Amino acid sequence: MAKTNIAVFASGAGSNAQKIIEHFAGHTGIRVALVVSNKANAGVLSIASKNNIPSLIIEKDVFFKGNAYVDELKSASINFIVLAGFLWKIPQRLLEAYPNKIINIHPALLPKYGGKGMYGHHVHEAVLSNKEKESGITIHYVNDKFDEGEHIFQAKCEVKEDDTAESLAKRIHELEHANYAKIIESTLSVLGSRQRRTGSYD
Repeated sequence: MAKTNIAVFASGAGSNAQKIIEHFAGHTGIRVALVVSNKANAGVLSIASKNNIPSLIIEKDVFFKGNAYVDELKSASINFIVLAGFLWKIPQRLLEAYPNKIINIHPALLPKYGGKGMYGHHVHEAVLSNKEKESGITIHYVNDKFDEGEHIFQAKCEVKEDDTAESLAKRIHELEHANYAKIIESTLSVLGSRQRRTGSYD
């Protein structure tokens, strides 16, 4: 049976991408076939290189005003897109090319602390500022609004009284690393079952 080819989109160091690549190394049905970044110096590109995974550096004008790199993704036989610390909004053209086949991980319990500008330390600082008792992660489908797609999975952690944005981020990263690849796999398993029944992922 043909493998499901994943493209991982990331803007930074790529720790989640690393865990995803490790999880699917040698997998019989799923592989990370492409790493996509909007930053030429992103650490995730080095991770791709070390794992012999092709990479693609994208430009803003082409992404938002051109073909959104749909042709390049289709040429690489990409079936599914995973956002792992990718900071650009996904354009409509890409959403239409991959309906219900793009997922994201967010470092908070959505719908709280989502939306434009809410990423990384901005999220953790807002959680601490509001004296929340818990935070966590949300894995969700991507739609045309920041962080508003259908939820797939959430995991929680305690927010401690002496937490800083850095210490909270560390525990959030542990949740991300422990869960994201497994949820990708289970989501693709469900989609694969649907495809076998209907002949289509849609």
